[in-house]
Amino acid sequence: MRVRSVEAIPVSYPEPNDFDATRHLCLVRVATADGCVGWGEAITQFEEASRATQAIIEGMATLLIGRDPLDNEALWRSLKERAWWYGYRGGIASYAIAALDLALWDIKGKALGVPVVQLLGGPVHDRLPAIASCHAHHPQIPPMVEQAQGWLATGLQGVKVGFGKRGDAHLGYEHDRDVAYVRAMREGIGPDRSLMIDLGHAVQWDVATAVRRVQAFEEFGIAWIEEPLGAWDPEGYADLRAKTATRIAYGEREWDLAGYEAVLATGTVDIVGIDPARAEGITGFRRIADRCEFHRRQANAHAWSSAICTAASLSLSFSTPACRLFELKPLRNPMQHDLVARPIEHIEGWVYPPTEPGLGIDIVEEVVDRYRSDGIRGGGGGD
Repeated sequence: MRVRSVEAIPVSYPEPNDFDATRHLCLVRVATADGCVGWGEAITQFEEASRATQAIIEGMATLLIGRDPLDNEALWRSLKERAWWYGYRGGIASYAIAALDLALWDIKGKALGVPVVQLLGGPVHDRLPAIASCHAHHPQIPPMVEQAQGWLATGLQGVKVGFGKRGDAHLGYEHDRDVAYVRAMREGIGPDRSLMIDLGHAVQWDVATAVRRVQAFEEFGIAWIEEPLGAWDPEGYADLRAKTATRIAYGEREWDLAGYEAVLATGTVDIVGIDPARAEGITGFRRIADRCEFHRRQANAHAWSSAICTAASLSLSFSTPACRLFELKPLRNPMQHDLVARPIEHIEGWVYPPTEPGLGIDIVEEVVDRYRSDGIRGGGGGD
């Protein structure tokens, strides 16, 4: 078995879970000479990042063409080595490595006829609770509570809400409004459902604001507060931890094991966000998750992009005891529900280990073509 072609495919699509904003991803299609196809993705977010990732993938493809994809970890190392000048400490190179790594794991599972979770050693959970991972959009609090109640009525076991996102919710900016929202959500969803608050990039809290806000939220039992002080503030996070009891989550903006080691070393993180479509793929994720397990910290897959990343995150979440729940976007969207023949869904609030070979998804290539943003429609794969 040898890799025959590597195609990087930037896509742009409207995301209902992000107030219908246009979001950008870079997918990758790797095909072997005998017709096996693997899919990966980079969660690039912005058009310029997708195009830059496309260029790097096209350059890195020379390291894969003619090689055996079953040697995927050796290939991952060669990709890391290739990026020695432009990928030190992460960046766009990590996106490219992530996308290619996901595709190689997908091929390996398909070629061997086993799901990726088996290649990772098998599931360590029988099932995982599923929660809705959403953004707050509406100007009035009651409709947002009612929306969450609708999601929970399907069986979902909790809600993680993004503050400071697109739309008219204006959460994250005013103390009284934020507290009123959290109070209303707790009253609306009941005492037994998990509630997490995720601070978006647009929200810039200082330490004093974070302490005051989280102390106020604690009356209503939030499971964790995510990125209240952004990606990196060891002293600030230490202060917040000393003055509150709520668990702190951050880490999803890191690129590689070194970055996560630095976060873990601060002793200020309880839930470590990891995205396999950013943090150097399945190979990168599992190395980071091993360190989370060593430090007795919870890991959490940031799978807020396409069904490819969701499938990889599902396999990884079942492969490590560090992961304890699984996030799903609650609103139907093209990259989750149209991109694959059988969308990944919860069953009465639970997700279960994948059982199909590879990542366990069948990509609908007509949908890929529909959302291409590189001007190419169909073909282009060389196979």
